[in-house]
Amino acid sequence: MMTTTMPNFLLSLCILESLLHAFTEVNVQASEFQLEGDYLVGGLFDIHHVSTLVYHDRPEAIDCSSPLFLSSYRRFQVMRFSVEEINNSTELLPNVSLGYEIFDHCSDIQNFPATLNLISVNGSIQPWSEPHKNLSRVSKVIAVVGPFSSTETLTVAPLFMMNLIPIVSYGAASSAFSEKSKFPSFLRTVHSNKNIIEVIVNIILHFNWRWVAFLNSDDEFGIDGLELFIKRTENTDICMAYIKLLNDNVNYTRMFKQIEAQKINIIIVFAPKRTAEALIESAIRLNVTNKVWVAGDTWSLNEKLPKEKGIRNIGTVLGVSQPVVAIPGFNDFIYSSKSWNDCENAGQKFCNEFCNSSSLSAEDIVFIDPSFSFPVYSAVHSVANALHNVLQCGVGKCNSNITVYPHMVLAELKKSNFTLLNQSIQFDENGNPKFGRYSIVFWNHSGAIEEIGFYTFFPSINYVIDNNKIQWYTDGKVPSSQCSRECPKGYAKRQNGIHKCCFACEICPNGTFVNSTDDHYKCVNCKDTEWSAEGSTSCSLRVVEYIPFTDIGAILIMCGAWSFIGLTIATSVLLAINYNTPVVRSAGGPMCFLILSCLTLSSLSVFFYFDKPTECFCILRSLPFILFYSVCLACFVVRSFQIVCIFKMAAKFPMLYSWWMKYHGQWLLITGTFVTQALLLLIGYSCGPPKPYNETLWYPEKIILSCEIGLKANSGPVILLLFLACLCFIFSYMGKNLPKNYNEAEAITFCLFLLILTWIIFATVYMLYRGKHIQTVNALAVLSSLYSFLLWYFLPKCYIIIFQSQKNTQQYFQGLIQNYTKTISQ
Repeated sequence: MMTTTMPNFLLSLCILESLLHAFTEVNVQASEFQLEGDYLVGGLFDIHHVSTLVYHDRPEAIDCSSPLFLSSYRRFQVMRFSVEEINNSTELLPNVSLGYEIFDHCSDIQNFPATLNLISVNGSIQPWSEPHKNLSRVSKVIAVVGPFSSTETLTVAPLFMMNLIPIVSYGAASSAFSEKSKFPSFLRTVHSNKNIIEVIVNIILHFNWRWVAFLNSDDEFGIDGLELFIKRTENTDICMAYIKLLNDNVNYTRMFKQIEAQKINIIIVFAPKRTAEALIESAIRLNVTNKVWVAGDTWSLNEKLPKEKGIRNIGTVLGVSQPVVAIPGFNDFIYSSKSWNDCENAGQKFCNEFCNSSSLSAEDIVFIDPSFSFPVYSAVHSVANALHNVLQCGVGKCNSNITVYPHMVLAELKKSNFTLLNQSIQFDENGNPKFGRYSIVFWNHSGAIEEIGFYTFFPSINYVIDNNKIQWYTDGKVPSSQCSRECPKGYAKRQNGIHKCCFACEICPNGTFVNSTDDHYKCVNCKDTEWSAEGSTSCSLRVVEYIPFTDIGAILIMCGAWSFIGLTIATSVLLAINYNTPVVRSAGGPMCFLILSCLTLSSLSVFFYFDKPTECFCILRSLPFILFYSVCLACFVVRSFQIVCIFKMAAKFPMLYSWWMKYHGQWLLITGTFVTQALLLLIGYSCGPPKPYNETLWYPEKIILSCEIGLKANSGPVILLLFLACLCFIFSYMGKNLPKNYNEAEAITFCLFLLILTWIIFATVYMLYRGKHIQTVNALAVLSSLYSFLLWYFLPKCYIIIFQSQKNTQQYFQGLIQNYTKTISQ
């Protein structure tokens, strides 16, 4: 009976102590968890881990006797070694002994007794009655090192925050702890998840991976990492094709089938060591092959998994790890220490702290995963240096008259600036470290973990990966992981579905380009002064082209125009001298001078087809020619009509001929044509005047300076011009059978034929060619239209006047008319 009740009594006593926050002082000789000293530092280490919670109907102390986690036990020993090293130092805290009280933080949510013990004084907790009073009742420790995980820290941290007891964590990486309004006395010697995620994202970008799965633990650490990863990859080409929270209820078979179905080759595992081990072991068991696994710093240096049978089958494992920093003297401390191997009896405990390490060897501790050892070492030294400053320690002594409170140590911790193993230990305003780096590691085929690169944050970012050291499962070639293949240069992406990594490629047409550094999903239009070919990634400046006055073609045409003006003046003078001769009178008499004047004025248009077009130039290109050439055609319509009337209609329609002569019908028609054309031009130019135009459609690489002539605005004048030409052709064709030597209608018909042929040729060229020389061709067509009447209508008259004066007599013309009259009367 006594045997049964005694253990229950001891257990109840321990529970009572926990619940009442009144631990009695227990001195266990050679206990690893306690060391007396002038100042105490608390320690929280998850040496064991209770994952399965058991329901109970009465208060019970948690049993931390589950299997030992060697890596955590090593970190626990690092703290013990650090304190011993500090106590043996003559420079740091001289003549001051540092003690510790360490608890096995084996549960995320049920270790409050340990926390309450640390913030108690003489076994009791008394909240302040007034600010700044009873500071001596705040805590028996000046600071706490730990806990390790973010969930553990999030659970207990608020209890330390209210009294500004410094917590220096060596593993809690959640970004939530950077919020100083919630965690004012929290510091850490590891970088936050934000930095870890930054390194992982850079690794993915380095190898051009886009289609990834993100597997994270279902706790504060994993969820924080997931949120940071989503935020960090928002403006990148990385797509999370698959997300899964890892917990005890995960169906690994279904999960890996879903990953395989989506053809995901890159798997990021952001989880604690125990969760990652279960995941990888399941992948080996389920024969998951040909993947790249990106490990977080919590399991990248795992000593067990790289040696597992079948580990090579799962693919290639890369990871981000805490750098392995050799701590001088630590191995000697382990080899010389007897506390881990010489407990007074197996199962020795300090309340719930079990000394069950009797089966361990020194090598087990020395060669276990060294992750987070230096963060523990630097955390303890940070507290010691802060206490050193609070006590105003100098050479060989400290000020023993100073009463030390936790908030004083916190103030000095924030100002930390000392060198430890060649690293400058400092904290930023959020309590995050301003020192350290990350190693990038690879699990090689021999089962060893090899460093292949690094990522430093301070004093500046430096990032290196040696690709040649990686043994890819693809035999040397970097594996790819993309939903869609990258588009060739000059192609824009058109997203398919919800993921931006899934897309179709569409080539950017002429005049657009895809900006590969800005937006891959849009073809951007070039500026008006730029051009691009199909499938371009940038625009080029267009070459501006026009015909200057100095162009050889322009010079020749302008010389032709000046020659034309000279010939028309000379012709006018010759006709004026011989005005009363039959040839001049038969050519139209005074109408000849009107025709020649209009031809001269029409020739002015030629000079405005060259040089840079302006609005004035564009108007003068067409206005003189259309207006005055219409008058010329009206004159020839009248001449053609009169010729037909004289020889045919006068005999058949004498009344019509008489009316025509009486009311000067020819001048009425010419005046009406001029007025009508002038009104049409005025209306058309008012609605849409010709204006400079940059032709870019025909030659994308060029800007052809030309004039834009609106069809609606100019359709009226052009239609009238065409109507006059057709009417003139009809009348002149009707008189083609007149006397050979007097057949002016035949000359007019031939002139009109040349006119029509000229503009048909120009229209054909215009349909096929729109380069800068089209202006030269246009000016040549105008000049040809003018020369056709001068050369084929007036030049023969001048020839008769000068060289065949015998034909320029009244008797000669009357003889021709009489002979033709006899012919048609028969």
